[in-house]
Order: sequence, then structure tokens, then C-alpha cells
Amino acid sequence: MSSTEPQRRENRRAIATVCLSGTLEDKLTAAAAAGFDGVEIFENDLIASPWSPKRVRERCAELGLTVDLYQPFRDFEAVPPLVLAANLRRAERKFDVMEQLGADTMLVCSSVSPDAVDDDDLAAEQLRTLAEHAAQRGLRIAYEALAWGRFVNTYDHSWRIVRRAAHPALGVCLDSFHILSRGSDPAAIRTIPGDKLFFLQLADAPRLEMDVLQWSRHHRLFPGQGAFDLAAFTGHVHAAGYRGPLSLEVFNDVFRQADPGPAAVDAMRSLLALEESLGATDLPPAPAVSGHAFTELAVDGAAGAGVRDALAALGFAHVGQHRTKPVALWQQGSARILLNSRAGAAEGTASVAALAVESADPRASAERAQRLLAPVLPRQHSAGEADLSAVAAPDGTSVFFCRTDPGDSWLDDFAVLPAENPDAGLTGVDHVALTQPFDHFDEAALFYRAVLGLEPDPVTEFAAPFGLVRSRTVSGGDGAVRIALDSALLRRGDWAPGVREPQHIAFTTDDALASARAAREAGAPLLAIPDNYYDDLDARLAPPPELLEALRAHSILYDRDEHGVLLHFFTEVLGGRVFFEVLQRIDGYAAYGAANAPIRMAAHRRSRLAAR
Repeated sequence: MSSTEPQRRENRRAIATVCLSGTLEDKLTAAAAAGFDGVEIFENDLIASPWSPKRVRERCAELGLTVDLYQPFRDFEAVPPLVLAANLRRAERKFDVMEQLGADTMLVCSSVSPDAVDDDDLAAEQLRTLAEHAAQRGLRIAYEALAWGRFVNTYDHSWRIVRRAAHPALGVCLDSFHILSRGSDPAAIRTIPGDKLFFLQLADAPRLEMDVLQWSRHHRLFPGQGAFDLAAFTGHVHAAGYRGPLSLEVFNDVFRQADPGPAAVDAMRSLLALEESLGATDLPPAPAVSGHAFTELAVDGAAGAGVRDALAALGFAHVGQHRTKPVALWQQGSARILLNSRAGAAEGTASVAALAVESADPRASAERAQRLLAPVLPRQHSAGEADLSAVAAPDGTSVFFCRTDPGDSWLDDFAVLPAENPDAGLTGVDHVALTQPFDHFDEAALFYRAVLGLEPDPVTEFAAPFGLVRSRTVSGGDGAVRIALDSALLRRGDWAPGVREPQHIAFTTDDALASARAAREAGAPLLAIPDNYYDDLDARLAPPPELLEALRAHSILYDRDEHGVLLHFFTEVLGGRVFFEVLQRIDGYAAYGAANAPIRMAAHRRSRLAAR
């Protein structure tokens, strides 16, 4: 096999029932529907189930699932003789359960018990005794070092104890969270014999400075959603000779109350993306993306008129009308906006219904999306019209893959109209910003990363007038495609901004001052920024006085970092939640002016109150 040829998948895919919400019955159904091969049965899920272990085994068989692990068995080793006797009795009862479940491996966590002592020889001796009991039943023990274990809290320490015990039915369980959260070097995993690696549990997580137990219990994520290098970690495990399941064990407050069906799909997508990073998949690679082809707004009659007026004042021209659908094409430079008056907009509203990216191979992009479990959206098109492929993002936004080639593209579906509107110097689309339901924030970032091949930026947070906002941008094609994902971390009660889930499209210009002047003269509903902002801007960053006054006169916001400068201005909110941004990036500025977001949000609130 050549080095560039994808490896055949050698590991089965499994998920711990603790990852998903609902009853055990719900969890098994969701795991099977998402395509998992097996499950880890979390003890609490079984205890709460009315099904006997035998019935659970039968249901798993009906669903095509194996039971790969029973877990967790806690506080066993390095204890006084009387406690050991009680622990062995407890273990025998759990072995009875495992036999009925059809599980052959039990996870034993390193002890946090006050009865335990710091004695590796005693721990090894007692774990060997447990392994002897398990072997008599044809079972195995996988010993795992909890990151907060009382005495054993690193994987190399757990391996030393397992090696000292020297029993064929005793091995180690490696959990990426427990290892990477402590900053341990996983490279030494390669020195552990493969036949002693009994099980692998995978979890990602954001980098947080907090108690590791609380970090683990509330903030784990599926692979690719956090900051851990799980590809390198799993590569070390494979190099050691592990051939067991790739299993997910994720404790997360959101997943524990989310619909288990979509959550299981998200989990499977994360494993597929991880396998791709390991070269262990036949997943077609993500075709290159080279820009935003169009953004489609769903508008009703009243909101549509306001959006059309705003686009015209920003220099856009109505250049095309769809031949069979109530869809108008507005364009300036390479920025294209479709206004669809039949896309399900509620009365008086406008919203981003779809975004389309320029793909080097739209069919391959669509095939990849389907392989990554993205729901394919049914579409109706007349004979001779472009047959565009579309899938649904986690928030319901339609994502299209297309090519805008002259003479052979989706543009041919539009009757050309004479363009008379003078432009305002806008050249293209910089990014599309979509507010995500909090429960889908991490899922959305993984979706765009895995399906479109976009790279996520680090997560940022800022204090907005109405609460903390989390933001993350995914981008590709050297910035040709940018999608900004935002979410409010907590929203309770009725007190909230006038725009609960805002969306906006950011257009590029080579001269923000000239574009702002042209837009204002044309009557664009530009957002007014208070003088206090410019007084503070002068104190903080001291832009040249003549530039500062020009910014003030046209309500243009300013940001500067070590790379360059950003100039940007906004329209008021149109149709309840949509607005436009115009920005100029100078000298390599690559961020998004997050420091200005609270200013913009407060200004939007004032403008909406004034309009009422």
C-alpha cells in the first residue's frame, strides 16, 4: 500500500451510553441509527432501565450493536482485607451482569477511596486477584488511571501496576481526556505492548483552567470540537498495536439533555473526521473552496421591500430574476444575494436561508457531505435548470455546492435584467455570520470543518450588553470562505435584546470611507455609533485626527492588531434579524473586530427601540 493510499479501517466504532441523553433504550436506538458498531454500557443507565441485562443484550443484537465494555467499577485496589473481600463480592455480582449483557471487558477506575493506600505492590496484587476471578468467567479487566485518582492518576503509573500484576486478563484502558488534561506526554504509549491495551476511550475538550474533575464532568467534547490533538494521541495508540474499538466517552451538560439522535450523528461525524486525519478512511477528500457563490435570504413582502431598498442603497443592482421561482438576484462585484419570497419567511421577517460555496467539484463535495451524515435536502427544479446539491447544517441552514462558470452555471437559471444602479465599491463577501442555538455551537463548527474542509479559529468570548457571547469562525481557501458562528452562552427569562438570533453578511471594500459616503448619500439605513466610542478610540488607539473625524462622521468602527487595521460599518437590522456589514481589511488584518461587537449590539438595540 502506498503512503498516499487511504488505509482500510481496522477499528470498530463505539460510543458510551453516558454520551447521550434519555433512557438506555433511547440511547441504544440513537447509537445504532448513527451507524455505531458497539456501545459501552454505563452502569447508571443499566440500573435505571426496566430491561434485564439479558433483554439489553437481545436489543443490542437486534440493532446490530455489540456490548464492548461495562463501566465503571470504582474504588477497588490497594485496600484493607475486609474492604477487598467486599469489593470482590461486588465484582462477582457485576460479572454476573456482564455475562448476561454479553460484555467481556470491565473498566476499573483507579481508586479515590479513603480506604486506599499508596502501595503499588498491594494494588498490583489485588488487581491480579480480580483478574483471576474475571478470567475464570472468560472476562477481562481494563484498568484506567483517573486524572483525579487518589494515588494513581497517570497512564504510565497505571501501566506500571498492570505490568507488575502480570496477568493475561488484566490490561489498561487509555482515556484521552485523563491523559491530555494533565498534560502528560502520550508518546510513551508506544512502549506499551498492544495486547495490554484493552480499551481506548476518546474525548476532546476546550483548554480550561479549572478543577480537572469539573472539567471532565461538564466540558468534554467529541473529537474535533476541542483543543486536544486526538489525531496524534490516537496515532500513538495505533503504533503500539491497539486494534480494539475507537470508543467515545464524553461527559457534557449539553449532550446530556439534547435529542440523542442528532447527538449520536454528531458523535459519529467526529469519529469519521478523526479517522480521516489518521489516514484510515476511504472518505473522499474535501474539494477546495474558492469563495461564497451566493447567500440566500428568505423574505416576506414587507421585509423584502426593506432589504431591497438597503441593497440598492449599498450599491447592489437587481441583475437577474429566476425563470420559474420568485427569487431575485442582486449583485455587486462578486457578492451575490438571492432574495427568495417563497422560502418560508414569517410575516415581516428576513433570514439567511442558505449559503453556497464555490467548490472545485460540487458533486464530490455533496458526496462527502452525505458520507459525513449531513442530511440531503430534497429540491425541485424544472427541466434545464441547474441541479444543485444541498445539505442541511445543524441549525437548518441550507448549504449548496456549486461553480459559477460563465455559460454553464446556476446563473443560467436567471433571466438577465439591465443593471442601472451605481455601485458603492463593494467587491465581494468577506463572511457570513450565523447565530447558533447554544446546543449546536460545537456541532456546527465540527460540521463545517468536516464537511467543507474549513479550519476553525480559536473560540473567543466577549461581554455583550445582554450577556456573554461565544464566537468561532471557520474558514478555508486562504480566507476565501469564512463563516462566523456565534452563540449566547445563557439566555433566561424575557429580558433580551430585540434581535435574539441575528444573522449578517459582511461585504468587502477597498475603501470603507468612500463606500460609507456613497451608501449614506444613497439613503442606506446605516447604524449610528455614539460619540463616546470615538472619544475612547482616540484615547486607546489614537488614529490620525483626520481619520478619526471621518470615522465619526460616517459611523465607521475601527480596530487594530499587530497585523493591520480594520474599518467596518453596519446597517440597521432588516426584517427582524438580518443586517449587513461592510469592511476593509488593511495590511493583513485577519480578525473580525470583536472588541466592537458590544458597541454594534447596543447601537442596534437603540435603533430598534427608536423605530418602535
